[in-house]
Amino acid sequence: MSRKKDAAPVTFEQKLRKLMILLAVPVIGTILVTFAAFLAYAGRYREILHNVTTASEFNQDFKESIDLKMYYYVVGSRYSEGLPIEEVKAARELALSLQDTTTQKESWKAVNDVSKLCENLEDKIYQIEATQSYDERQSQLENNIYVLTDMIQAYMYTYLYYEAVRLDELQTQMTKRLYLESVLILLFASVLLLWMVRRMMLFGRSVTGPIRALCSRVQAISDGDLTVQEPVAAQEYEIQTLSNGFEQMVERLNRQIEQNRQEQISLRSAELALLQAQINPHFLYNTLDTIIWLIETDKYEQAVGMVTDLSGYFRSSLSKGRDIITLREEEQHVRSYLHIQQVRYKDILKYRISIEGQLSDCMIPKLTLQPLVENALYHGIKMKRGQGEIAVTGYEDGGDICLTVSDNGAGMEEERLQQVRAAMGHKERVGFGLATVHERLQLLFGPEYGLEITSRKGEGTVVGVRIPKRKAETTVRH
Repeated sequence: MSRKKDAAPVTFEQKLRKLMILLAVPVIGTILVTFAAFLAYAGRYREILHNVTTASEFNQDFKESIDLKMYYYVVGSRYSEGLPIEEVKAARELALSLQDTTTQKESWKAVNDVSKLCENLEDKIYQIEATQSYDERQSQLENNIYVLTDMIQAYMYTYLYYEAVRLDELQTQMTKRLYLESVLILLFASVLLLWMVRRMMLFGRSVTGPIRALCSRVQAISDGDLTVQEPVAAQEYEIQTLSNGFEQMVERLNRQIEQNRQEQISLRSAELALLQAQINPHFLYNTLDTIIWLIETDKYEQAVGMVTDLSGYFRSSLSKGRDIITLREEEQHVRSYLHIQQVRYKDILKYRISIEGQLSDCMIPKLTLQPLVENALYHGIKMKRGQGEIAVTGYEDGGDICLTVSDNGAGMEEERLQQVRAAMGHKERVGFGLATVHERLQLLFGPEYGLEITSRKGEGTVVGVRIPKRKAETTVRH
């Protein structure tokens, strides 16, 4: 198996890294420029917004408050709280702080006037404090205090007006700038997109062609074509490696298939032997205990009959090492088992076996019916009160053999029945051994055969067995 010696293939990572760099450089540059412009506008906007927010702390009732307090002071009212010096100083400090952050000429002039007027107002207040004449105080109040507070409030409103106008202008500028930048970015992105589409189409053609060829090869392999072929030629290292690996895999598969064929036959035989090893040692112990009890109670004939049945039971179990026996032998095996159990459970167990005679020579896997009968006894009859009955029937149906093991025992709840059916479907080792028998039948005859189970709580359980009608075990699937 050779490989074409073209240009050295590069990896997907190398190609993608190159594309990412070509894309990232202009994109990052655009983002940085846009971000820088945004930061500049945002800084100016934040500064003006700070000024407006700080100016809003100015007492909107400044004039009314100062005028009223000074009036009470001049007339000597009992409501007087003294001179409002602190309020005037607070207004002046507010104006001074705004001067440090205000850059617009009109706004700065307005807030500067507020600062000077506050200083003048403070002097006029102290002047009233030093004046003794009531008439002079009234004159100063009207000609100085009222006029100054009115001017301070007016100039502060003027400042707020100019800053608000500037804020609106800046917002309009930002909107226009963002719109313009958006158009430019859109144009740039369109050009970049067209360039990237062209690059990606070239890249895609270099990838999709070999991948399609590789997919066709994989499909052919999945359809059973295991002939070794020339690997797909690709520029990408990963695709070339995959193609080489597929052909190497096919070559190894061809060598492995024949080896596995014989191993599978041996493994299946081992699985069947393991699945058929279902003899419960407790059955032997209990049977021997029963025989001893019969002997101790002088029931020798029954003890001899039970020993005979036990001998027949194990003779059928061994069946000269055969895995497939006749239905007649399986029936005798079940009959021996039930006869033994009837001696032990004579007060609760009755049974009947009715299998059509023309089926006696048909072949059946050994230990198909006995686990089902044992299941019916221990999980059906023994779980109900009073006497119960187990019925084993067999008949032919369209070239298949249908066997049923039914009991009128305790039955199962619907939830438990669904669990058992699911276990049978997934080959899980639950369901009183039913999954084992079901798996064995499907392993031998195919998925269309096996067990079906129906049950109703308090009424009993029916287990149906369907197997093909065969006269010789050589017809069993391998």
